Amino acid sequence: MFVRQLFDKDTSTYTYVVADPASREAAIIDAVREQGERDSRLIDELGFTLKYILETHVHADHVTGADALRRRFGAQVVLHENSQAACADQLVSDGDVLKLGGERIVILHTPGHTDGDISYLIDGAVFTGDALLIRGCGRTDFQAGDARTLYESITRKIFTLPDETVVWPGHDYNGRTSSTVGEEKRFNPRLGEGKDLQAFVEIMDGLNLPNPARIAESVPGNMRCGSSLN
Repeated sequence: MFVRQLFDKDTSTYTYVVADPASREAAIIDAVREQGERDSRLIDELGFTLKYILETHVHADHVTGADALRRRFGAQVVLHENSQAACADQLVSDGDVLKLGGERIVILHTPGHTDGDISYLIDGAVFTGDALLIRGCGRTDFQAGDARTLYESITRKIFTLPDETVVWPGHDYNGRTSSTVGEEKRFNPRLGEGKDLQAFVEIMDGLNLPNPARIAESVPGNMRCGSSLN
């Protein structure tokens, strides 16, 4: 499987282009609206046919580039059914499988950051969005988030994958690019060895983070798949 990781410095968001090299069918995960030309150029240069525009959740920190990419490439926008996003072409649920040439994209519902978070399992790698980050995890204090639910999602779904599974996160704020399930099980300070549910909930309840700067724009914009609000 082909994987290309791309970065938006303003929001520290990772976007991924994944493709089946044989068929040249591709998907993009968590596109950022301001990076649409960059992403489109890469897809065209590499000769890929964009089939899916995959969202890990309804983001609060950036507006997706999904609608513009859909109009340009004719690809299908995919979100979890809990998002209730009428703009999506497919609303998926846990265990659903999307075909990308000879590759299988397995949908893992991993709620807790929001109630509609998806992790995408593809060929020995898991794209975790904001659920599991490198040595961290997504916040749980808005958008129907819940610390207990996130703990169960990570420990019972992501952490049951093989240790060598590559973790590709939705963000990183410290220059790290990827991890593995085995590393996060050992070293994640919120969820790793020695951290039970009670300890995790106490950590998350004590974060007291400010709201994302663009939440008022991002959430309604993403419920429209990034199309204009005007």
